[in-house]
Amino acid sequence: MKALFYKFILLLLKNYNRFYFRRIRIYGQEQIPKKGAVLFSPNHQGAFLDPLLVGTSCGSKVTSLTRSDVFGGPFQWFLDALKMLPVYRIRDGYSSLRKNAAVFTRCHEILGKGDHMMMFSEGSHHNEYYLQRLSKGSSRLVLEAQEKFPDSTLYVVPVGINYSHHQLPWQEVHIVYGKPILVGDFLQAFNENRSATINQLRANLEHEMKACLWLPENDEQYVQKKKYINLANTKLGFTKLKELLALDPKQLKTIENKGSVGPFWINLLSLPNILPLVGIRRVLKLFPDIVFHNSIKYIVGLFVFVFWWKILIFSGAYFYGTPTGISLFIGSLFFLYLRQVIISKYKSN
Repeated sequence: MKALFYKFILLLLKNYNRFYFRRIRIYGQEQIPKKGAVLFSPNHQGAFLDPLLVGTSCGSKVTSLTRSDVFGGPFQWFLDALKMLPVYRIRDGYSSLRKNAAVFTRCHEILGKGDHMMMFSEGSHHNEYYLQRLSKGSSRLVLEAQEKFPDSTLYVVPVGINYSHHQLPWQEVHIVYGKPILVGDFLQAFNENRSATINQLRANLEHEMKACLWLPENDEQYVQKKKYINLANTKLGFTKLKELLALDPKQLKTIENKGSVGPFWINLLSLPNILPLVGIRRVLKLFPDIVFHNSIKYIVGLFVFVFWWKILIFSGAYFYGTPTGISLFIGSLFFLYLRQVIISKYKSN
């Protein structure tokens, strides 16, 4: 039952992604090893969207390590079905950290069997394009797994998730799968000096992850350069945009932002969908951390708009006939599409 539910959710999200994002470009998928265990190591800029994007683009079933505070309660069955495991942090209490031993043992077994996993090596999320310093967790995890299962082939695959805008729907996303790192190459050194080898693998992984990001460094030019990341410029493709952003900001005049559009037109186009849009806005106010906002729009929008469109279709059909109900649905969808196109075209980071 859980396996069937996993396949259903994967199919649902793949199709929903085509509506929520303008385009998802996937680079380097051919570099994902066909044989052996894989730990995907993505950057973490989009909260819940990040694991969903990797899970729907990597081409395999993936077990994900997820913050522990979302586990338990009525949703536990669904989290298990989606192949999620809890990871405990200091903020969860020092006593909770002891539970990580059992979780990591389970991870070792998963990788030892040759299955695929995902872990966010940065350790925390943020709404910036640069890569935060990696924690030792993912490097330690794969080295310990390789030590327990020395005959297994195990890789770490760096992943870069690049959003044209962190807060808006109908954006372009570039998902970049980087050069795989063969963990077995570090096993002998790990047996001789565990701490130094963990740091070495972490440094290698950080280097490869930076190669998968448009703007990986938080240097003195970062704030100025990130202004040039928008929907229009991401159409250049990952490699071209990364090369341009490596230039001095004075040389970036060819990819300037498009400007802005007045709120009048946005508000006007919002009218046919005013109730679901207001509802989503109120839900967002419950989450002060803006990193979650795009994920909330993604998840809540999936249910709210489907419910809203059902109301339009059935009420229109009931009072004025089926053609009217269908027309209301098409009109609502068209205005929503036009609204998002205008916002995404002119609003920059």
